[in-house]
Amino acid sequence: MPHGKLRRVAKRAAGTDHRVRVVVVRFLLIASLVAAGMKLVQVQGFEAEALASRAERQRTETIPIPATRGSILDRDGVRLAFTVETRAIAYRPIAQRAEIDKANAADPTKPLSFDQETADIARRMHEVLGDQVNEADLLTKLRSDTKFVYLVTNADPAGTRVLKQEFPQLNVEDRAMREYPGGSLAANVVGYANWRSDDTDTDKHNLHGLVGLEALRDNVLSGTPGSQVVETQSGTDVVIPGTERDQHPAVDGSDLQLTIDSDLQYYVQQKAAEYAKRSGAQSASVVVMDAKTGEVYALANDKTFDPSQPGGLDPALLANPAVTTPYEPGSVNKIVTAMAAIEYGITTPDAVQTVPGSIKVADRTVGDAWSHGPIKLSTTGIFAKSSNVGTLMLADQVGPDRYADMLARLGIGKRTGIGLPGESPGSLLPQNQWSGSTFGNLPIGQGLSMTVLQMAGMYQAIANDGVRVPPRIVSATIAPDGTRTAEPRPEGVRVVSPETAKTVRDMLRSVVQKAPHQNSGTAPDAALTGYQISGKTGTAQQYDPALGRYSDSNYWITFAGILPADNPRFVVGMVYDKPVYTSPQGHSAALFFHDIASYIAQRYDIPLSKEQSPVVPLQLP
Repeated sequence: MPHGKLRRVAKRAAGTDHRVRVVVVRFLLIASLVAAGMKLVQVQGFEAEALASRAERQRTETIPIPATRGSILDRDGVRLAFTVETRAIAYRPIAQRAEIDKANAADPTKPLSFDQETADIARRMHEVLGDQVNEADLLTKLRSDTKFVYLVTNADPAGTRVLKQEFPQLNVEDRAMREYPGGSLAANVVGYANWRSDDTDTDKHNLHGLVGLEALRDNVLSGTPGSQVVETQSGTDVVIPGTERDQHPAVDGSDLQLTIDSDLQYYVQQKAAEYAKRSGAQSASVVVMDAKTGEVYALANDKTFDPSQPGGLDPALLANPAVTTPYEPGSVNKIVTAMAAIEYGITTPDAVQTVPGSIKVADRTVGDAWSHGPIKLSTTGIFAKSSNVGTLMLADQVGPDRYADMLARLGIGKRTGIGLPGESPGSLLPQNQWSGSTFGNLPIGQGLSMTVLQMAGMYQAIANDGVRVPPRIVSATIAPDGTRTAEPRPEGVRVVSPETAKTVRDMLRSVVQKAPHQNSGTAPDAALTGYQISGKTGTAQQYDPALGRYSDSNYWITFAGILPADNPRFVVGMVYDKPVYTSPQGHSAALFFHDIASYIAQRYDIPLSKEQSPVVPLQLP
């Protein structure tokens, strides 16, 4: 083909290719515009509402409004527990490291350092918050390979504001902290509240009670959290001002007022610890109760915990033995026989009984704590000298039916209903399960068990002219608006007549008398100069399962007393568990009672008794 013709053919082919390319490009442009238009129609028409809702969700957040937990007050309004506002400060190590890496990739001329940032945060937090945080520990948390970590959970709000302004990457949460200004004061009663750490808690923005009344009355104290919807700046937790809406205000918790006297409680706690040590006892518990109302002014154990200190929740110290741990009462239980014998006219205080050295009950022989042949004891002397034999002689005349009825009226074997967690009912066999020897045990305080609170309740009945009032420890709830709602007062139970109560009360004054010729009671050390005191000692052998019998070395030592006997104001009950019986303080709690009674008399300015207790003959020639 000639050269010119070839050139024309090539030219036509090139023109054809150009036109094809133009058509293709135009087609692609048109297709793209059509696709974009269709997408625009889809987004603005069909998906507009859903996408707007999604965008709204991405920038809105529901923020909880914590309710302020109510305080716990003593009987005079002294705060035993209250709440202060705090902040939790958190950090997102992985996300922040990635953010810094992204920023460095975008502008390598101004490199940022993750290590430097975290070092600055740790240093500044220590400067602002002081010893509340440890700089080295903060660095470990800040540089950890985790998505989210709390740096501190109870930071000061003012200091937190400073830190947030300087380091916007910190996350801040509203929190609260429970303060216990008395430390271990009444901790066995008040308990402990804190933030729950488990993921099952649906309310993570309120304190919750974990122990004691803080736990038992959690619903009353905690209130109801609120909430509000806010909009936040993209990628942060910073609230955009003016975007708050759908607010549901929090309802603060109510205060709880107790019958406890914090000053008396403090003194009793110190004395419980002191006398447990002096007696060598494994533990000691004591209760002080109003003789007329049953209100508990003090309830203490020798060991407790301090909820205000880290690690205060030592499981070994959280128990409250005064209400949870029953024991065999020993001779303090002889008051049941005394009341029944007087109430049913079996004897009188001055009636003389010839008491042998031992007595046989069913298949067992019971003797007194001291060796003697037949002696003459007045009824008062039987109880003042704590004669097992004389008590069983009188109990036999009372009979099992009337004795069982008296135990029931005194509430033995049932919880008192004081309103504290873990209260034990003690133990008492139903009468239809008593054997012949059971009635040789019960009158002298064996074969049944009770708490120190139940024991004090028996003596409260005779202090209150024969009416037992179940104890209580919560006086009232006080709503956030100040409305006070008194706790229901328990119904009193008539145990014996007023005449019987006074007679028994007068008989038990001789327990603390000191007189010659075998006429001293078992607890002259419990006497308080200027006041008539009624009381009863108890020494109970502990059952040893390994030996299958009662121990010869392990005892419960008890005392119950009334101050003053002629015009009762207070009842005090106490118990030692396994004291060193041979030690000077190990075989009696009389001095323990004396010290507490002396403090009570001074604190409440109790008038002196109009006359001294008469010294009466206990053992006759």
